[in-house]
Amino acid sequence: MNIVVAGASGVIGRALVPMLVEAGHEVVGLIRNPALAPVLEKMGARPVQVDVYDRDALFEAIRQAKPEAVVHQLTALGDRDFAANANIRTVGTRNLVDAALAAGVRKMIAQSISWAYAPGEGPATEEEPLDLDAPPPRRATVEGVYALERQTAEMPEHVILRYGLFYGEGTWYAKDGLFAEQARRGELAATDGVSSFVHVADAARAARLALDWPSGAVNVVDDEPAPGTDWLPVFAEAVGAPFPDARGGANRGERGASNAKARRYGWVPEAATWRTGFRDRLG
Repeated sequence: MNIVVAGASGVIGRALVPMLVEAGHEVVGLIRNPALAPVLEKMGARPVQVDVYDRDALFEAIRQAKPEAVVHQLTALGDRDFAANANIRTVGTRNLVDAALAAGVRKMIAQSISWAYAPGEGPATEEEPLDLDAPPPRRATVEGVYALERQTAEMPEHVILRYGLFYGEGTWYAKDGLFAEQARRGELAATDGVSSFVHVADAARAARLALDWPSGAVNVVDDEPAPGTDWLPVFAEAVGAPFPDARGGANRGERGASNAKARRYGWVPEAATWRTGFRDRLG
């Protein structure tokens, strides 16, 4: 299969591209920074430099690639620029979907998140609504997610991967990541808010498998949603940080998510829980 990966140099893209190549697919990786071209070539992909906000150039890149599927892994989270990330989810997705439709592409797989669900009891399933009534600043995040998912759903076939919090090499939850640094400075407090995690390799594997999944949203999270009072001490120990202070309460929508649907589709996380993942696969 000919596949275009948008965001091929990102955390998930770097894990996904080699998986696709190994599976026998021909991969075109869209990148904005030309210096990253040799990295993609080494992985076996053909790099194409294009800015997702340049509609004409993007349309031409997709047309020339002639993909059967487009994998949308674009983000702007490297610098914690949440406004830019919301813009990619809205404007960037709009451009990518339009370019794919114009080129006759049938399927798109898009990166979304699993912590945008409306408040409720227990881990959220895909049938539950997004938190569109959330107050600012959460509302901006949810609206960006809603725009991305609504636009992706215009494709004849589409799979929306609602990922958990990433950990592993290159993420904020790596040993050299942002939250590890904050934990070592004692800046993170353990709360009652429930989170779902997923290792980056498991997240990339879900994107590869999703090429054969039916249309719809799928939570891609590990088996153990957990409150911060459970997971943060384990994370702190793994990164050499002091035992965190406990603080009651939770933020809106901190309920975790269920991976039952992904498991029915055949996805099995190698890091089944953050308990062993933090210890063995933090990166």
